[in-house]
Amino acid sequence: MNSLSRLPIKEGKALNARPEKTIIAQVRRRASGLCTVILMALMIGSGCNQPLFKNDLEAIQARGVLRVITRNNGTCYYEGPHGEEGFEYDLVKAFADYLNVRLEILVMENDRAMVTSLLGGEADLIAAGFIVSDDLRRHLAFGPIYQQIQQQVVGRRDGTDLKTTADLIGKPIWVTAGGFQEKRLNILKKEYPELSWLSISDYESEELLEMAGQGVIPLTIVESTTVALNRRYYPELAVHFAIDKGRNQAWVRHPHNWHLGRALQQWFDLPSTVSLVERLKQHYYGHLEKFDYVDITTFRKRLEHRLPSFRHYFVNAARKQGLDWTLIAAQSYQESHWDPKAKSFTGVRGMMMLTLETARLLGVKNRLDPKQSIHGGTRYLARLHKKLPVEIPEPDRTFMALAAYNVGFGHLEDAQALAVALGKDPKSWSDIRATLPLLRLKKYYRGLTHGYARGAEPVNYVDRIRTYHKILTRWTTGESNRGTAAVAAESHPSL
Repeated sequence: MNSLSRLPIKEGKALNARPEKTIIAQVRRRASGLCTVILMALMIGSGCNQPLFKNDLEAIQARGVLRVITRNNGTCYYEGPHGEEGFEYDLVKAFADYLNVRLEILVMENDRAMVTSLLGGEADLIAAGFIVSDDLRRHLAFGPIYQQIQQQVVGRRDGTDLKTTADLIGKPIWVTAGGFQEKRLNILKKEYPELSWLSISDYESEELLEMAGQGVIPLTIVESTTVALNRRYYPELAVHFAIDKGRNQAWVRHPHNWHLGRALQQWFDLPSTVSLVERLKQHYYGHLEKFDYVDITTFRKRLEHRLPSFRHYFVNAARKQGLDWTLIAAQSYQESHWDPKAKSFTGVRGMMMLTLETARLLGVKNRLDPKQSIHGGTRYLARLHKKLPVEIPEPDRTFMALAAYNVGFGHLEDAQALAVALGKDPKSWSDIRATLPLLRLKKYYRGLTHGYARGAEPVNYVDRIRTYHKILTRWTTGESNRGTAAVAAESHPSL
């Protein structure tokens, strides 16, 4: 029996001359009725006031979560002393707040895996410093450009001086396999056929930079932001030249999610977002612009030779005040280079360079006594920290307390007042950092309570402390790792 014979046709009724059309019409009417029933059921189940289908942006908002892929490194995302940090993290967190959804971070290290996960619907965005390129545009969609970087050839200061791509011929260059650096080298190889390099997997830019700094590998190519963040840790590094003129960075989305793309464009166009991007650049990279090779090298030597004599004072003083001992030690180095007998022509003395008046206020009887000076200076910093408005978040609060230690609390308050007058945020260290140098200009300071100040000095003061603090933190972490390894070796001699 064929399918047509199963249709309910009454006996005694003659079929017309084209039975197929009649049958097809009946089937279509029945199918149409069934679709109507299904649609009505869906509408009832979803609520009459709810749209039946959601676009990509509405789906994210309904889910209440923005899923973002990024890297776990110094330029993208990491766990800092005050919680999750990183340029990419802070920026994408602000976008999630704009959408009024929670941010969910998915950490991946491999570019191919990131793209596969994005196109597979496992995430909504990639915020990992991707470089805008034509080959990726064939499969992906980029958001607005927010930063420009270069790919820099990096080696050691005691190595061969290299100035052009031709100088790289015959030189051993190590790069991350499949990374943007290798893609750029493949392009250059068309012009320089003899150019060669070694591609290695499972090593990120920061690791290669560390290996170059330690002399394990002779040359590598790394993005300029990563170089800026890590030169302070490896002062022997030398940047030779950039293999490109500058490439644009942007977030990546699925090409079909154009509603999300439109929201990204609208958000990046906001004046508040433009200001945020500049503040984040200043926060993460601004204090690194001045690199002093001699100073950093000397500091690293003194970690081994001077710090041990005073470390217990820093630890105890910081513990009593609820502060980070490495921060206090970094501040003390900026003040005195850990010289207990240090003094300046202005009369400040000791490890924390206290004035006579401040010492009396803190009960410090002998400013040249390292214990008294460290404990006194730490108490003073803690007081300044507590004196600041509670609305100021970390780490901005700590940076402002350090600035006040250097320039005086009154001048810091003047800078905050001036920031408000200029339309800036008095709770943001980035904005205060930009405002403080204006205190030396008459047109600004003449209307302020405390008048003229050498406002550039506290900016430099905080920048240097941040650099020392980063180096010291990494040094103590490495010290801890070395100690753990030593214990493991003693426990397991076969290792």
